Amino acid sequence: MQASSDKIILTAAITGAVHTPTMSPYLPITPEQIADDAVKAAEAGAAIVHVHVRDPETGRPSADLELYRKVLTSIKSRSDVIINTTTGGGFGMSPQERLKVVPAFKPELASFNMGSMNFGTYPLLQKYKTWKYDWEKQHIESTKDYIFRNTFASMEEFCKTMNENDTKPELECYDVGHIFNAHKLISDGLLRRPVHMQFVLGILGGIGASVEDLVSMKQTADRVIGSENYTWSVAGPGKFQFGCCITGARLGGHARVGLEDNVYMRKGVLAKSSGEQVARIRELVSEITGREHATPAEARAMLRLKGRDKVSY
Repeated sequence: MQASSDKIILTAAITGAVHTPTMSPYLPITPEQIADDAVKAAEAGAAIVHVHVRDPETGRPSADLELYRKVLTSIKSRSDVIINTTTGGGFGMSPQERLKVVPAFKPELASFNMGSMNFGTYPLLQKYKTWKYDWEKQHIESTKDYIFRNTFASMEEFCKTMNENDTKPELECYDVGHIFNAHKLISDGLLRRPVHMQFVLGILGGIGASVEDLVSMKQTADRVIGSENYTWSVAGPGKFQFGCCITGARLGGHARVGLEDNVYMRKGVLAKSSGEQVARIRELVSEITGREHATPAEARAMLRLKGRDKVSY
């Protein structure tokens, strides 16, 4: 029998805050659609689902706690999948808006962005001439003059809040400097080892998505954090998604797919669900590396999570 430590944890990022309804008719918008997509992803082999919420009328990213409650309770009632709530939120949300989901629901796992950065999605404007909703074009245009704000002061607040609620942070690292930020928080006693890191590759404003870029992130983390002090996963947007995940899997990491990161299955072919992408990466990883996917129970043990019975939803 294969040891759980050899298995790969597959995450499905369900809807996010980057893609807009114009970009895909399959992008989940309502709480029901988001929960359904999450459950399908779990059935396809995801051990973790990463959750944002949206205004069900317009599809605009939202921080509404009642929308979160509907999504979280629906998923939990139908699946034992680990639910990872965002604290990245959406463009323009304050750190306080983004963080409030943690004390409200005490999730097992929550994303935690490791530094301020330019975060540009405005090149997407070249792909679309008309928009389903008025807010979409301005939403994308605004990223040309947008800084994703994660100061040391706000990161300390995020650490303290997650520690108080026994929520494990997933450290979103978009560049090598973010790994050094994580090390600072570990040194200050604000992050508990082993930490769980996610290398997010290919975002305009962060590191690239080449093999060399991923190796640089991994080598930096090994040197600065120590290989025994962290677990790690890889995410890449759009066309980089499957390549980044396969490379990460070959290097011993875990993988994230889903409609938040990429609305396509292959060039010109839209994914109908995050579950489709999970099934594809599961098959590719098994064929190329021989690694099998971890169950939610195995992933909880690997990441040392508190368990679904200790959340507040």
